[in-house]
Amino acid sequence: MRQPSDRDPTQDDVAMMSPNLLWGLLETADRLGAPSDDWFAGTGLSRAQVSDPGVRLPDRPTAVVIERALRVLPASIGLDIGHAQHIGNFGLLGLAMTTAPTFGDALQIGLRFTPVVGSLMRFVESASEPGTLALAGRMTLTYPAIHRFVCEEFFSSCLALARGLVGERLRPLRVEFSYPAPPYESRYRDVFDCPLAFAQPQDRLVLDAQWLAAPLPTHNPIASRQVLALCEAQMPQGPLPGEVTAAVERLLRAQLAQDPKLAGIAAQLHVSERTLRRQLTGEGTSFHEIHDRLRIDRAYALLRERQPTIAAVGAAVGYKDPRDFRRAFKRLTGETPRALRERFLSGRGLGIGD
Repeated sequence: MRQPSDRDPTQDDVAMMSPNLLWGLLETADRLGAPSDDWFAGTGLSRAQVSDPGVRLPDRPTAVVIERALRVLPASIGLDIGHAQHIGNFGLLGLAMTTAPTFGDALQIGLRFTPVVGSLMRFVESASEPGTLALAGRMTLTYPAIHRFVCEEFFSSCLALARGLVGERLRPLRVEFSYPAPPYESRYRDVFDCPLAFAQPQDRLVLDAQWLAAPLPTHNPIASRQVLALCEAQMPQGPLPGEVTAAVERLLRAQLAQDPKLAGIAAQLHVSERTLRRQLTGEGTSFHEIHDRLRIDRAYALLRERQPTIAAVGAAVGYKDPRDFRRAFKRLTGETPRALRERFLSGRGLGIGD
């Protein structure tokens, strides 16, 4: 089987990526005296392109360069780069967010216009318990070799941006990661300064919903209209990578209890089953993968609450037979729904930093 870095970098690539991330990696390599001469070989990219902030780079060749950089840079480089970010590093998008009336409005601007700055990960809203807002990170391409780095850089830089908007007092309720805790987990505590959990179903940032109403002192309605128009003009034309996946997610999330099938979702999207299956494969996923993930995501949120029975949680995510739910949950997460609920209620489900 061919590895991601063996793929022809000119095939099916979308020029969306800002060069800022690669610039940060190169700057770190130069400062540490780490070799970087071979990072761009065979990718069609060059160091000169990284020096031009107006350039947009194709995502997969960018991922190849990142994978090579990680071989010679410190393991915590993603956290280090992300933690050092500030509003100015987000360019037009950062400016647009500062003009919003509240943090919640700024967050919606960030979610809408993430492609303006270019990133290998995007936030999507995730099921959450009452009084909270959960944002799950989703990579724009499948590239496991750099997944942890992308999560570290994306989550830490977004938190730095959020704190730049409302102040350093902002603390997430918790941050969850889908991979095991790395050897440098103490660096996570320094950067996020909140409860952390590893080996979770998703990569997620969970906030107290009260933060959404926090007013921004930099709010400017006139400037907001102007800068939002500029953001709109800079949005990539045509379908974005992951757009079909996002559409399927929206439909599935609203119909989980009815256990929707591929044929029904395809009909709602006005495409054939074959076309939808092909489109999802092109985005590195499948209908069953999305369905399973959303079911577990919703069940995960419900199991944090004391009231619903295990059978009720299963029914809420489309399992008529509680036994089928228990078997599926154990297969997908490695533990039973009851065991996970007991961990949550005992406080052991939050991982380090509680």
